[in-house]
Amino acid sequence: MCLILNVTAVVHERITRYAPNDRKREGSTSIVHAVTEHILADTAEASHDVPASQHPWWERRRQRVSKWDRPPDPHDWRYVVGMIGKILITTGLLMFGFVAYQLWGTGIETARIQSKLENQFDEVIAGQQVENDDDGTDVTTNPPSSASQVENSEPAEATTSPDASASADESRPANDDDGPQAVARDLPPIVRGDAFARLEIPKIDKELYVLPGVDVADLKKGPGHYPATPLPGQLGNASIAGHRTTWGAPFGDLDQLAPGDEIIVTMANGDVFVYEVTSTEIVSPDDSWVIATTDPAVAMLTLTTCHPEYTTKQRMVVHSVLNADKSAAAGIATYYELEPAEPGAAGSTEAETADQPVISLVPTDETNPSADSTPKGDGEATSETSIDESSTITAQHDETADAFARGWFHDRTALPQIALWALALIAIAIIYRKVSRKTRHDSFGILITIAPFVVALYFFYQNVNRLLPPGL
Repeated sequence: MCLILNVTAVVHERITRYAPNDRKREGSTSIVHAVTEHILADTAEASHDVPASQHPWWERRRQRVSKWDRPPDPHDWRYVVGMIGKILITTGLLMFGFVAYQLWGTGIETARIQSKLENQFDEVIAGQQVENDDDGTDVTTNPPSSASQVENSEPAEATTSPDASASADESRPANDDDGPQAVARDLPPIVRGDAFARLEIPKIDKELYVLPGVDVADLKKGPGHYPATPLPGQLGNASIAGHRTTWGAPFGDLDQLAPGDEIIVTMANGDVFVYEVTSTEIVSPDDSWVIATTDPAVAMLTLTTCHPEYTTKQRMVVHSVLNADKSAAAGIATYYELEPAEPGAAGSTEAETADQPVISLVPTDETNPSADSTPKGDGEATSETSIDESSTITAQHDETADAFARGWFHDRTALPQIALWALALIAIAIIYRKVSRKTRHDSFGILITIAPFVVALYFFYQNVNRLLPPGL
């Protein structure tokens, strides 16, 4: 169009310049105007022949019929294929969101609980410090000159691996008669859902708070301690389990630990114990001997997690031995029992402990655990029946201790919750459709339903996750 106007202007200039008189000029001007109008008319007519697909996008959008005014699609094979495609796309998006929830959403929940446990643990430490200051005692006990042990003790019979046995032999003092004796520790009561120790692993930059119990609900809040094993800082094999992938992956980098790396445990009474890694091994899920005490005269710490990542086929086990020169004196082994988790507790994400019983710690007179610490009365405990540690560990491992071994659909109490939140999502989708149709704008429907949709989807994912193996 600009080219046509430029040509017309040049023609008009030449005619007016070389025309002999004004009459010819006027005639020439009228001719130019007529030619210009004819060209413009042809151009406009040609523009109507341009396909709509070649028009600018804003014109196409303005001329497009709103989807709310379109006639319904015919219910033929194309309609069926389109519906199947929409269902598959929606399912794929939901699965993608669920994977994101597993990898990051569960970690957010665990991080929030761990932050709460950190505040509670610091308050307990501060309270213990005040009590010790009032009593005129020091929280930290001077470390002994050699590995702690107990006199006249006989090692418990247990199936052991070569690496674990070698580690125990190397850590045993050369002269058993000259070594210092284990001491009885005054520890705060163990409460389910409350942290009783802080676990630090400098090599992988981890600071975690350990809870009693290794049930599914316990491990969602952080690393859990096997109740049938001694507490950290005590003689025997204290064992702790933790997730490797989901729920914050507290033990996600456990494979990076090498012999000599330190593991620092701070108990709720302020005692600090430093362990040194001795070995790492891969075992099957049925090998409960890895958490059994191989030498009751040596303080050991064992960390267990799933292997390989995202599977529960095997277990990775990290063994470590107490470094007596950097630690407080090892204590006498004490044990506690936890009530089985409630059927619906597996889906809980809150560290609710107000209604949980207080578990008293019962020291053993022998180096081999032999006390039944069933609580009686107002938190008091009695040791009436002698039990064998290896049988207790095996039974606990087979039934509830190894939460990683649970398979698909292990928590069927989640099914009603899944159905409830699925209905809520469908109701929100219907509301979105009705609001968008009434306002004739999708943006209004999205604005009104986006918040409840995200909340309902979060709880839907949370309950679906209860049906999956905990080790995934």
